[in-house]
Amino acid sequence: MKLWGGRFTKPTDKLVDEYTASIHFDHKLAAYDIQGSLAHVAMLKKCGIIPAEDADQIAAGLRTVAEKIAKGEAELSVENEDIHMNVEKLLIEEIGPAGGKLHTGRSRNDQVALDMRLYLRDAIIELFGLLVQVQKALVQQAKENLNTVMPGYTHLQRAQPVLFAHHLLAYVFMFQRDAERLADSYKRVNRSPLGAGALAGTTFPIDREFSAETLGFDGIMENSLDAVSDRDFVVEFLANASLISMHLSRLCEELVQWSSAEFDFIELDDAYTTGSSMMPQKKNPDVAELVRGKTGRVYGHLIGMLTTLKGLPLAYNKDMQEDKEGMFDTVETLRGALMLFAPMIETMKVKKEKMYNAVRNDFSNATDLADYLVEKGMAFRESHAVVGQLVLYCINNNKYLLDLSLEEFQSFSTLIEADIYEKLTPEAVVNARNVAGGTAKNRVEEQLEKTEKLLEGNENWLQEKAALLEKF
Repeated sequence: MKLWGGRFTKPTDKLVDEYTASIHFDHKLAAYDIQGSLAHVAMLKKCGIIPAEDADQIAAGLRTVAEKIAKGEAELSVENEDIHMNVEKLLIEEIGPAGGKLHTGRSRNDQVALDMRLYLRDAIIELFGLLVQVQKALVQQAKENLNTVMPGYTHLQRAQPVLFAHHLLAYVFMFQRDAERLADSYKRVNRSPLGAGALAGTTFPIDREFSAETLGFDGIMENSLDAVSDRDFVVEFLANASLISMHLSRLCEELVQWSSAEFDFIELDDAYTTGSSMMPQKKNPDVAELVRGKTGRVYGHLIGMLTTLKGLPLAYNKDMQEDKEGMFDTVETLRGALMLFAPMIETMKVKKEKMYNAVRNDFSNATDLADYLVEKGMAFRESHAVVGQLVLYCINNNKYLLDLSLEEFQSFSTLIEADIYEKLTPEAVVNARNVAGGTAKNRVEEQLEKTEKLLEGNENWLQEKAALLEKF
C-alpha cells in the first residue's frame, strides 16, 4: 500500500503509477529533501511535537539514507512515486515505525516547494560563478586588444570602426546585467515555504522561523496558499537563464562569423572545434553553434512553465509536477555552456592585422569625412550628400577614400584640405569617438576600470553566499 493509501480499497493501476511518478527526474532533489527533513525534525524536537529520542533516531536514519543514496546503494522505486515518498519509505525501512513521525506537520506540497528552492539557490550561486568566469575571459581578451581596430557593423554592413576591446566589453556589460538579475532573484528564492502544509498551515505548534533559519533562508513565505502554489521563482530563473542564453547565442553567432574564411578575424582553439567526416580541411565552430542552438531549448522551458501555470487555481495542482524537468534541464544546459565558454574565449586567437586591413578597405570612415566638412562650416545634410557622391565615385573607380588624391577630394569640395588624410585613418576615426562609453582608447580604458570594479563586487557576492550556505 502507498503511504497515503488508507482511504483506498485497491492499489492504483500500474500505468497510473508510471504516468504520475516523478522519481525518474526528481531524484536530483534527494540531498535537498533530506536537508529539509533534517531541519524539519529538528524543529519538531525543539517544539516538543515528537519525542526527542524519536527525533534523534530520525535524524540519524536520514543521514544513513543520504549516504546510501549518494553511493547508489538505495533503491528508488516508481511505486513510491517521488523522491519525498522514497526517502520516507527508506527511512522507515532503516529505523522502523519512528520514521513515520517525520511527516508530522508537513505536506508534500510545502516539502517539494522547499526542495526546489534549496536546489535553485545552489544553482544560482554556481551559475553566477561561471558567468563571472566568462566575464573575466572577455575582460582579459579586451586588455590584450586595446589597440586592435575592427569594423563595426549595423545591419551586418560595415558601419564605423571600433576597438575590438570595445566590442568584447559590450558583452561584459550584458553579462553583468545577467549576474545582477541572478543575484536579485536569489532574494526571492531564499524564502522558506516549510510549514505551510498542504495549503492552510498545520494544527501543530510548529516554529516556521526556526526551520527557515536552520536552512539559511532569509525568512518565511508569509501566506500558506502562496507558499505551496508559487512557482514565480522558477519562472524568474528561467527568464534570467533565457536572457543569459540569448547573450551567449549572440556572441556565438559572431564567433561563427568571425572564424569563417569570409571574415577570418579570429581562430578558435582546436580544443573547442571539430572536423568534418568527409572534408578533411574543415574546422567547425561546433561548440559555439551548439550553444546558439540550445538557446531555443532554454526558451522552450520558460514558455512551457508559463503555459503550465497560466490557468491554475490555488493552491497545489498536479500540473505543477511539470515544474522540475525544465528547471533541471535549464540549469544543466546553461552550466555546460558557461563551463565551455570561458576557456573558449581565453584561448581564442585574434587576427589583429586581418581586422585592421578590413577597416582600411571599406568606407567606414565616411561619417568622419562628413563631420570634417561640418567642422569646416558645411551643413550636415549637404556634407552627407557630398560624401555620398565621393563614395560613389570611389566605387566606380575601384578606390577607397584614403586612395584619393587631394585634387580628387577637392573636386567635390574645396573645403577639404591635406589634413583629411590623418583624419580618416582607422586610429583617428576610433579615437575621435571620445565620449563616455565611446570606442576611443581612453574611453575603453575607462570601461575596463569599471568592469574591474564590477567583477570585484561579483566576487564579493559570490564568496558571501557560498560561505553562508557552507554552514547549512
